[in-house]
Formats: sequence, structure tokens, C-alpha cells
Amino acid sequence: MTSTAEAREILRRTGDQPDDEIDLAEAALALGALEMPNSDLDGYRRHIRAIVEDMAAQDAPDGDSLDSRIERLRRVIGERHGYSGDHDTYDDLQNANLLRVIDRRRGLPVALGILYMHAARSQGWSMVGLNFPGHFLVRIDQGPARAIVDPFNDGQIRTVVDLRDLLKATAGSAAELEPEHYQPVSNRDVLLRLQNNIKLRHLSAHAVPKALEVLEGMRLFAPHEPALWRETGLLEAHTGNIRDAIVALETFMALTGDEHHRMQTASLIQQLKKRLN
Repeated sequence: MTSTAEAREILRRTGDQPDDEIDLAEAALALGALEMPNSDLDGYRRHIRAIVEDMAAQDAPDGDSLDSRIERLRRVIGERHGYSGDHDTYDDLQNANLLRVIDRRRGLPVALGILYMHAARSQGWSMVGLNFPGHFLVRIDQGPARAIVDPFNDGQIRTVVDLRDLLKATAGSAAELEPEHYQPVSNRDVLLRLQNNIKLRHLSAHAVPKALEVLEGMRLFAPHEPALWRETGLLEAHTGNIRDAIVALETFMALTGDEHHRMQTASLIQQLKKRLN
């Protein structure tokens, strides 16, 4: 069984690692264990190893083409192991916890995307998450060939027309595709996106203490991300934890290069310090 302390230590180590050395699946399992203390992470690790072994055992009858690689991912993750997007209860918090995703074989796009990325990279393939708003997508590259894949919808290849429709469905009818929507994101950003789903659902339910717990976990694997410290400080101030708010906001000041936010935050810190007097 993995304790909360052990899960936190895994995330601290992740926070110290260069981005390209981060094991997305391992970090996501540790994040899940923070929500589900005393989980058997070794059992979940065995399941992920089974996915990797099944990927390696798959034949590629039409050669090692890009389409063949995508089909292997679909067969192993979708058909053999039964994963699919949770269209029916999309907002269920379980969909962003990789432990429960594995238990239920259902999840959000980013949770399923982590499984796709882990499986692809285990074979030495190039796969990255994309900065597409509202619906997490991955891109698989093979030499000059590349395709955008939708892990939530059974590994479908998404065309430009599909992407335009997806964008308008999430961002409004006036939204148009921009070059930034195709940009790859870092491994840390993938994990931040996973946890943001949980944090935002807690905030929507006005469960600020739970949102602060999620932010604490996020700061473990992304300790130098200024926005996390700023949001922590604002929420701590909102709940009346003035000293914790000041510490978080001062950390934000030390990390950010945004002069406008620095000025705003310095003013807020002074106001909070007056409340302590």
C-alpha cells in the first residue's frame, strides 16, 4: 500500500526532474494516491506494464507506418483493455484520477491521453500533448508524417475540420483555429491540465479547502510555476488563512517576471499584513 507521504515524495522527485525525464504515468498514479490514500500503486503499475507488454507484442501487418502505430494503440488501449471516454458522466471527479480511470476504464481526455502517451513512448515513438483548448489531444510523429489523435474518442485521427468543430463546441461559434492550438505542451503542463480539471470542479462546488489540497499536490511536481503560488495565496486569503496567503504570495513574487502582477501582489501583501496587526 502507498501512503500519502510516499505519493508526495514521488511528486517531489518529479518536481526536481527535467521535464523530458518525467514519467507521466507514475506521476499521475501518485496524484491519484493523494486522493485515495493507501492505494495499491504496485497493482496499478502492473496494469500499466501489461499495456506496455501488449504494445510490444502487437504485430504490424502493414509495416511500421504511422497508421499502423495508431491502430496498435487503439487495439491495445481501446479493444484489449477496454478504455474509452466517459461521455455519460464527464464531470465525475473520478475521470481525472488515474487510479479510478484504470478501475473503471473510463476517463477524461487528458487522463486517457497520459495512457496513450505512455504506451507510445514505451515503444520509442514520438508523442506529445497539444495546447488545444477544452479537449486534450495528442500528436504522434514518425519522420515527416504526423497525425493528431483523440484519446477520448477511441483514438480517432482528427482532421482540421474536426478540430474546428471541436474548438467551436468548447470555445464558442466565433472561435477559430490558431497556430498555438497545435503547439506541443510539456509533461508538467499535461499533469497540470489533469489536476486543473479536479481543482476547477472543487471551485465550482465552492469546496475551497479541497481546491487548496489539489493545488498543494500541483506545487509538488511544479514548484516553480508562479500561477500556482498566486492562486494558492488568493484562495488562502479568501478562507482567512492570512499567514499562509502571505507566504504563498511572496513566493509568487520571487518566481514571476510579470511586473503588473508583481505590483498588484505587493499591494495585496501589504493589505494582508495590516490585517495581522
